[in-house]
Amino acid sequence: MKNGLKALALAASLASLGSTAVAQETVRWGIPMSFGSNLTALGDTMPWVSEQLKKVSGGSVNLQVFEPGKLVPALGIFDAVSSGKAEAGYSFMGYELGKVPVSAIFGALPFGMETPQFAAWMYFGGGDALLKETFKPHNVYPIFCGSISPESAGWFRKEINTPADLVGLKFRAAALGGKIYQKLGASVTMLPGGELFQALEKGVLDGTEFSLPTVDDQLGFDKIVKNYYLPGWHQPSTNQYLYVNMAAWNKLKPQTQAQIETTCTAGVTMALAKAEALQGEMLTKFEKEGVKLRQFNKTMLDAFAKASKEVIAEESAKDPLFKKVHDSMAAFQNKNRNWHNLGYLPRDYK
Repeated sequence: MKNGLKALALAASLASLGSTAVAQETVRWGIPMSFGSNLTALGDTMPWVSEQLKKVSGGSVNLQVFEPGKLVPALGIFDAVSSGKAEAGYSFMGYELGKVPVSAIFGALPFGMETPQFAAWMYFGGGDALLKETFKPHNVYPIFCGSISPESAGWFRKEINTPADLVGLKFRAAALGGKIYQKLGASVTMLPGGELFQALEKGVLDGTEFSLPTVDDQLGFDKIVKNYYLPGWHQPSTNQYLYVNMAAWNKLKPQTQAQIETTCTAGVTMALAKAEALQGEMLTKFEKEGVKLRQFNKTMLDAFAKASKEVIAEESAKDPLFKKVHDSMAAFQNKNRNWHNLGYLPRDYK
């Protein structure tokens, strides 16, 4: 009798395992992206996430990526997902600044946290809950799904030594960085990455910021202008997200939701590791090709910092949610300031 009970228990257990395996649902979504999949660490993260999801789901979850403009315009990911025209999309957060002002600081906060600390705030400092709160009224479930090292400050036809050098400058910049350049007198245009080379070449722009040195190299900016400025004060971290339509997300089984969120967490790690691994070599390449690597002097950084505080204060006064999220970020950064100042070797230590 005992043996019979054991056999029944084993059979029930195996049946349970079998039903769990069968329970994996099939998901077929098209994922429009804001960036080309060829762009290192910026555009190739979502394709990596997609491939990993296929593997962990046994091929049942297929989030097929589409290049910018193939399904929706490169800067239209948020609108497409919010309206339900697309189940999901992948983008830098901040292109929807006009409709969701606080999105800009989830994408990149000038003079804010670098990627490791930003991820710490997202996962352990309340950031993710604030993210979900922000986008819920817009029918979007956002998932942190990629983050890269600081961007460059940008490419300029001329040297930039004082704030006066920015006045009237035709410059491409995104999100809050664009507002800060405007405050300092630049004429700011927001263009997607694929249009920037031609705009520089034809003189529509006097300069542009876009991304990491490796990405800027892929877009060919160094072939036109030679003054390359760092550090990326405007984007100490640049954060990408998988935007999912809320109705589409709620239809998924918890197992599938967990697979997607976990794989996106892995995507954050892979994007940061790849971004950090390749930039030193690229700066060496630029120098060999005649690019002048320049750091903004203290006068310029102080001007950017002052303008940044003014822009953030203005946005906070207009939008309580912007203020709430920024206050959370600033509190977390301040709480960890001593650790970052004392726990790490100074960057200029040799």
